[in-house]
Amino acid sequence: MRVALMVTCINDALFPAAGKAVVTLLRRLGVDVEFPEAQTCCGQPMVNTGYLDEAVPVVRTFVSAFAGYDYVVVPSGSCAGSARHQHGIVARRSGDAGLATAVAEVSPRVLELSEFLVDVLGVTDVGASFPHTVTYHPTCHSLRMLGVGDRPLSLLRAVRGIRLVELPAAEACCGFGGTFAVKNSDTSVAMGADKARHVVASRAEVLVAGDSSCLMHIGGLLSRQRSGVRTMHLAEVLAATEGA
Repeated sequence: MRVALMVTCINDALFPAAGKAVVTLLRRLGVDVEFPEAQTCCGQPMVNTGYLDEAVPVVRTFVSAFAGYDYVVVPSGSCAGSARHQHGIVARRSGDAGLATAVAEVSPRVLELSEFLVDVLGVTDVGASFPHTVTYHPTCHSLRMLGVGDRPLSLLRAVRGIRLVELPAAEACCGFGGTFAVKNSDTSVAMGADKARHVVASRAEVLVAGDSSCLMHIGGLLSRQRSGVRTMHLAEVLAATEGA
């Protein structure tokens, strides 16, 4: 089984620990994950802002970089959702039959991390140990576009030493939404403030999510409030072996 890591732009540029944690985790589970260096952006920022024609070369690079792999693992519901659902739209609009065929071959193989662990590897206990109080935020794309369901929670519940507490209004959007946070900053901050208030109310030490972009948004608000709550990507918790 050939498996590739699509690390995502935000992890590559700002949160490399999340990408490294995916590699640590998969190697522990016996998966020899590869990192195609030709990879770039998934193209979601362009598609979301209406620049579908400009996204064509990015999608072309994506399918070229990940051609031939059985699975492409992505530590982001947002980017995995883009590859699975938006790439086909871009390819069809381009009128390039070859690109459309390539997308049809690659995009179904793109899986968000929890999907790959639970559905492909068939595991929930990944050998992690993390003795902290944790709450989980289900990000919009993982929840609504991919339908990952309770896979992340199943993985977290199997972590040794963890105390998993419920997040009030968990399914509400955090307000990030990529360029939405820039174009509609007041609304974005108000939504984020609601999410941060619920995180604090949970009394968790750590907020966990599967998308670093959402964690960046919520974490910034939590930090400015000096809440004492830290944020971690799901992969970082699953890769942890604290006290083991």
